[in-house]
Amino acid sequence: MGGAGRDGADELEMTRSLPRADLKSVGEVRRALRELMRHRCRPDTADAAELLITELVTNALVHTEQGAEVSASLAADRLRVEVRDYANRRPRPYVPTADDGTHGRGLVLVQALADAWGVDAPAPGGGKVVA
Repeated sequence: MGGAGRDGADELEMTRSLPRADLKSVGEVRRALRELMRHRCRPDTADAAELLITELVTNALVHTEQGAEVSASLAADRLRVEVRDYANRRPRPYVPTADDGTHGRGLVLVQALADAWGVDAPAPGGGKVVA
């Protein structure tokens, strides 16, 4: 979200390790991100970032068999959020049907709200990073 940072000066960071299937940790990650952004971002930008991190973290905890690692960095006007899980399956956005209820909308929201996003497969330990 936002434009490119210049030199990493005054960069703020947050990292969290989340246990497998611990959906209570989603709220803690959301609050930590809000605190990270509190003095540097407009409230509507923070709201969108919270929604995006909630979707990515929830997906990682619900759709994988292990925990997740979350990191966020804020430099100048650029926020980068990474959620690593340990499943090799790549996420695929799809348009949910009315029968899906509230499920299946996470990556559609990410596509709509993030300036850019993608999936990288890290070498050590397997899994993937959604950023």
